[in-house]
Amino acid sequence: MKKENKSGQIFDTQVLKRLFKFILPYKITFTIVLLLTITLAPLGIIRPYMIQITVDNYMEIGQQNMLIYMCVLMFALLAVQTLVQYSHSYWSGWLGQTIIKDIRIQLYQHILNLRLKFYDHTPIGRLVTRNVSDIETLSSVFSEGLAAILADILQIAAILFIMFYTSWKLTLMSLCTLPFLLLTTFIFKEKIKNSFNEVRNAVANLNTFVQEHITGMNIVQIFGSERLEFDKFKEINREHKRSNLKSVLYYSVYFPVTDVISAAGTGLIVWYGAKQVLGEEVTLGVLVAFIMYLSAFFRPIRMIADRFNTLQMGIVSTERILALLDNKEDLQKNGTFKPESTLGEVSFRDVSFAYNEENYVLKNISFELKTGQTVALVGATGAGKSSIINLLNRFYEINKGEILVDSVNVKEYDLDFLRTKIGVVLQDVFLFSGSIRENITLGNDSITDAQIWNAAKLVGADKFIERLANEKMPNGLDYDVMERGATLSVGQRQLISFVRTMVYDPKIMVLDEATSSVDSETEEMIQNAISKMMKGRTSIVIAHRLSTIQNADTILVLDKGEIKESGSHEQLLALNGFYNHLYQMQYKEIV
Repeated sequence: MKKENKSGQIFDTQVLKRLFKFILPYKITFTIVLLLTITLAPLGIIRPYMIQITVDNYMEIGQQNMLIYMCVLMFALLAVQTLVQYSHSYWSGWLGQTIIKDIRIQLYQHILNLRLKFYDHTPIGRLVTRNVSDIETLSSVFSEGLAAILADILQIAAILFIMFYTSWKLTLMSLCTLPFLLLTTFIFKEKIKNSFNEVRNAVANLNTFVQEHITGMNIVQIFGSERLEFDKFKEINREHKRSNLKSVLYYSVYFPVTDVISAAGTGLIVWYGAKQVLGEEVTLGVLVAFIMYLSAFFRPIRMIADRFNTLQMGIVSTERILALLDNKEDLQKNGTFKPESTLGEVSFRDVSFAYNEENYVLKNISFELKTGQTVALVGATGAGKSSIINLLNRFYEINKGEILVDSVNVKEYDLDFLRTKIGVVLQDVFLFSGSIRENITLGNDSITDAQIWNAAKLVGADKFIERLANEKMPNGLDYDVMERGATLSVGQRQLISFVRTMVYDPKIMVLDEATSSVDSETEEMIQNAISKMMKGRTSIVIAHRLSTIQNADTILVLDKGEIKESGSHEQLLALNGFYNHLYQMQYKEIV
C-alpha cells in the first residue's frame, strides 16, 4: 500500500492563500476571532501585575479595604477573561466547522462531477479519506492551529515585554532554562511528526483491510480462510498499536521533562529573586508576579510544538484536498441543450475510443437506430459492448467520431437531461441501504408513489412489493432492502432496477446483460418485464444468451472493438461467420 509520509510546510503561502479564500464569506466572524485572540494576550498578564501591586502597596501596610477591592477586581478580571476565552473558543470552533462544511460540500460536489475515467485509476478508499479524514484533520487548522498558535505567540510576546519592563535582571535569569526547553521541544516536534505519519499509515491500512474483508466476507468463508485472514488482521492491528504507543511514549516523556525544566526555571527565579528582595533591588510583589509570569510563559511554549505538528498535518490534508479540487481534466463537460421532447434516434458515426489514450477498445463504430428500433450487441468478453453504452451516456468522452441523439451531438445536451432520457439497466444491480422507495427515487422528491406503482405494475414488480407490506409497514415501498439489497433475491433486485429506470419514462433503453446471472424461471419473468419496457422505445441490448435477442432489428457482432458482422438473426446465421459460430457454441451447450 502506498504510504503518504509528506509532512507539509507550515507556512506554505500558496496553500494558506487558497485556504483563506474559504474564510472570505465569514470575514466578520474571522475578524471577531482575531480581535478576541489579540485581547487574550494582555488579559493573561494583567492578573500577575495586579497581584504585584496588591502585595507591594496594600498587603504590607494592611489596607484591608483595598485588599478586598483588589480581590474583587481580580475576580471581575477573571470573569472577563473566562468570557473572552469562551467566546474565542466558540467562535473559532464555529468558524472552523462552518468552513469545513463548505469545503466538504464543494469537494463532494466536485467528486460527483468527475468522469468515470477518473475512478478507473483512483482508489475509492483514497477519495473517502479525502472527503472524511483529511477534512477532519483540516478542521484542526482552525480550532487548534493558526488561531491557537497566534494566541500563544502574542501571549509570549506580551509576557516578555512586561517582564523586561519590570526587571531585566530577573527576566534574564528566568530565561536561563529556555534553551533547554526549546531544544526539548524541537526534538519532540520531529519525533512526534514521524510518529503521526506512522499512525496515519497504520490507520489507513487497518481501515482498508477491514473494509475489503467485510465486503468480501463470502469469499473468505467459502474458501475457509477465516484463520489466515484473522492472523493478517492481528498483525496489522499490532502495527497500529505499536505506532500509537510510540506517540504515547513521546508525549509521556516530553511533558514531564518540560515540567522539570519549568520547575528548574521557577527554582532559579525564587533563589535569585529572594536575594534581590533581601538586597531591596526588587520588591516581594515583583518576585511573586515573576513566578506567575514564568508559569504563563512556559505553558504556551510547551504546547506550541504539539500545535505546530497539528498544523502540519492540517496543511498536508489541505494540499491533498486542493489537489483533488484542482483536477479539472476529468470533469464532465456539460452542454445546455434541453429539448421539449425527444424521439430516441441514436447514431454512432466512426466512433473510436481508448480508456488509456493508447489501446483502442472501439474502432470506427458506426450504426443507426430509428425510433422504436432495437439493436443487439454480441461478442466475447472485452469486445467493446459495454464501452458503447458508456459512451452513449457520456460516462467517457470519445477520441474520434461523434454520437448523435435525435441528430444532435450528445456533447451539446445537458447531462442530467440526457441521462434521464436514457434508461440503463446493468447486470450488477446496486441497491443502497434504505427503503425500496429511496432506491427507486434516489432522493428525487418529484417522483411520486403513484409514478412508482405505475412503473412497478408495468414491469411486474408490484406483486412482490405488495407482499413485503405488514402491520407495522402497510406500504411495501417502505421495506428496508438492507446494504446492497441483501434481503431481496437477484430477480427482485433486478425488477427494482427496472422500476428505477421506468419512473423517468426514458425514450432510449439500454440493457446490459440483464438476464445473464439468473435462473430460467427468473429469466422468463425478467424477459417479460423487458419486453414491456422496450415497447415503443429505442433499445440497445447486450446479451450473452443469443436466444434473448433473436427478434432484434439489427444485431452487431463485435470482436476486438470492431463490428465484424451486422444484420438480423437469420441473415447472420446465413453468413456462417462469427455470429453463426457463437450461436452453434451456445446451441451445443443447451443440448
